[in-house]
Amino acid sequence: MTETLDAVSRRGFSEHFQVVGDRLRAVVSGKVFPADQVRVSEYYRFEGISDPDDMAILYAIETRSGLRGTLVDAFGVYADPAVGGFMGHVASR
Repeated sequence: MTETLDAVSRRGFSEHFQVVGDRLRAVVSGKVFPADQVRVSEYYRFEGISDPDDMAILYAIETRSGLRGTLVDAFGVYADPAVGGFMGHVASR
């Protein structure tokens, strides 16, 4: 996953995002975006070879304002419900 994160960062997805409440927050700039201003450009799913608990998903995200970055979440049992809920709103628009 680290290699993929580095590769998408080199392609301009350099901001790191986190979900706070029902919004996406850019960690460095502090800008906040509702789901209708967010588009998933790419996503990658990773599964642990030796441990099924090592599952993650990496989203390459672009906001309507042009800010591009990544959001990482666990996949499966350890997934963050706030991230899943927010991404569900992004996907449904």
